[in-house]
Amino acid sequence: MTDWVRQVLERYGQDVTVDTADGERTVRAFLQPMTERDERARSDVTSIGWVDGRLWLYLGQTALEEGEALAWEATRFRVRSCRPYYIGNALSHYWAALEQEREAAECGS
Repeated sequence: MTDWVRQVLERYGQDVTVDTADGERTVRAFLQPMTERDERARSDVTSIGWVDGRLWLYLGQTALEEGEALAWEATRFRVRSCRPYYIGNALSHYWAALEQEREAAECGS
């Protein structure tokens, strides 16, 4: 992996907790909501209120598996997809699309 990506993550990234089959671990990554082309967030109105349907972007040096859980501050996410990006033959970083876990899913409803 390229050292400059690691340095940027160390300086400007966020601490993200990844739940894997081997247990929890904290990694540095960039995490932010993805913007829609028309700058409006996807959302659903349900009987219990508004649900944020935005996807979130993960950029980091840790590979993620589809379905794994991540936590950042008080928010939990599930990995939808993840793929590596290369600069020449060197692995630069991983790009992943995340979706926010919904409270109902966590309590089994």
